[in-house]
Amino acid sequence: MTYGPGMTMPGNLLPGPPPVLLPPNAEADAAAARGEPASAVAAAHPAYPAAWAALAVEAAAGGRTMEAYAYGRTGYHRGLDSLRKNGWKGYGPVPGDHPGNRGFLTCVAVLADAAAEIGEDDEARRLVDLLRECDPSFDPGQLG
Repeated sequence: MTYGPGMTMPGNLLPGPPPVLLPPNAEADAAAARGEPASAVAAAHPAYPAAWAALAVEAAAGGRTMEAYAYGRTGYHRGLDSLRKNGWKGYGPVPGDHPGNRGFLTCVAVLADAAAEIGEDDEARRLVDLLRECDPSFDPGQLG
């Protein structure tokens, strides 16, 4: 079909999956907001990826790559569990501007960096691809 002046091409007629927005965890959010140590928040709320993300970021900033890897990996897996419970099928948007998603995405980013540092290049690339698929504009500095 030819499109003339004033006509636009139709958009994607087969929309992708809707964004997944992880629900808040009021108790864990409150504990983190009170300044409780991330290790205490993770121990009390092990399914809360933001606590694992905070631990991973802290370890990475301190040059403790293997700790960052371990914390990132734990938060990544706990986040995957939560995403799946909330309808994610392994692909599609997980927007970083939603507070409930930031911990998972930060864990993915820190884990990718740590994997690259220890020579797990295939894993690092896979994680970067996942992060781009979830939210291409995500900035791990958004953790909060």
